[in-house]
Amino acid sequence: MLVVLTVMAGAYHIGRRRAIQSAGGPSQIKQLHSLPTYYGLYAALWAGIPALLLMALWTGFQDQIIISLVTTHLPPELINGLSDGRLGLLINDVRNLATGNIVSTAVTPDIQSAADQYMRLNTLSQWSMWAVVLAVAVAGLAYAWLRTQPQLRARNRVEATFTVILIIFSSIAILTTLGIVLSVLFESLLFFQKISPLEFFFGINWSPQIALRADQVGASGAFGAIPLFTGTLMVSLISMLVAVPIGLLSAIYLSEYAHRKVRAIAKPALEILAGIPTVVYGFFAALTVAPIIRELGMSFGLDVASESALAAGLVMGVMIIPFVSSLSDDVINAVPQSLRDGSYALGATQSETIRRVVIPAALPGIVGGILLAVSRAIGETMIVVMAAGLAANLTANPLDSVTTVTVQIVTLLTGDQEFDSAKTLAAFALGLTLFLVTLTLNVIALSIVRKYREQYE
Repeated sequence: MLVVLTVMAGAYHIGRRRAIQSAGGPSQIKQLHSLPTYYGLYAALWAGIPALLLMALWTGFQDQIIISLVTTHLPPELINGLSDGRLGLLINDVRNLATGNIVSTAVTPDIQSAADQYMRLNTLSQWSMWAVVLAVAVAGLAYAWLRTQPQLRARNRVEATFTVILIIFSSIAILTTLGIVLSVLFESLLFFQKISPLEFFFGINWSPQIALRADQVGASGAFGAIPLFTGTLMVSLISMLVAVPIGLLSAIYLSEYAHRKVRAIAKPALEILAGIPTVVYGFFAALTVAPIIRELGMSFGLDVASESALAAGLVMGVMIIPFVSSLSDDVINAVPQSLRDGSYALGATQSETIRRVVIPAALPGIVGGILLAVSRAIGETMIVVMAAGLAANLTANPLDSVTTVTVQIVTLLTGDQEFDSAKTLAAFALGLTLFLVTLTLNVIALSIVRKYREQYE
């Protein structure tokens, strides 16, 4: 890659110099259709893009071709009768032996010979790739050199090329998102072929432990996800009850009331909370907040679990405060000063101006910040694992232990799993449900934002 970038840099200077020479010297630059910089970029693109594409294709197919050549030279008695999995393990051992890594079997002369051949072919392929890539880059530079004339519309060509590159990268992001959604959807459909959707969405018992083998004693499994949904909603609601009032009020104070020096200290200090790792919050919730809640509850005669939704929700709310505060502060400061001046001119006080002018005008951004905070709360895992537990209890008591959708997704996919079992596929069904819920919240929030934005634009 560094070699190609170096060639592109050289092509840029060569193309720029070629454009100046074709115009008759520096004093005749005005005869060029575009600035010399665009001619340099034109040459750099012709030298770099074909070479980079060739290098990407070569790198992508190189290992497959080498493995195919190595496999054809393996002794028949070594590979005959091997399943695809065993053959893949053998090839992986050959690759590890060639690169100096640990192999999973004894090194026989045949395997050593295959590893040596792999190294020779890999080295030959690398040198051949760089030779061909450099040849293609030089050919592209030569083509750009021949095409460089004063009448060449270099700026149009360069801008069109960059437009295509931007479209390609944008499409990659969109297609990646689409691929994720389709993969989750496909696995979820496999799950619903094994488990009834009615049982999943309306069942009240969650115990996905099932027998993986015919001779294994295990439960039949219960996949009612209602306890997970209620646990997620409870923890998220508690965190929002903490984060939204504190975050919004702190944003109003910092943007409207605080002195400049106080704001310069208080806002960075508040935003430090966003940089603390969630595992630290989890330790704080499990070792400090949960025991305090338990002792307070016992002093009032309440039965408080050692891991409770209240402890997880309170600490998660503290973690989310910077999201609400920072975004709300930014949108409140973005409200035009003319709206405030008009309110003051009509005799409104500062508090009345904030309530009736500033907050309604900044409401779209505030709703966006709260929505981001809700998404953050729904997707949090570590704090819930450490402070709320793993028990799938269907309860409305915040003092009991609960679990959430994200925690169960992690639990189901941890360790060696069979991806055709209902237990593992349940994680994808939970992920799809979480995605649909978040999408619904986004649509509702956008409709609210659009309604209020029309009043103030």
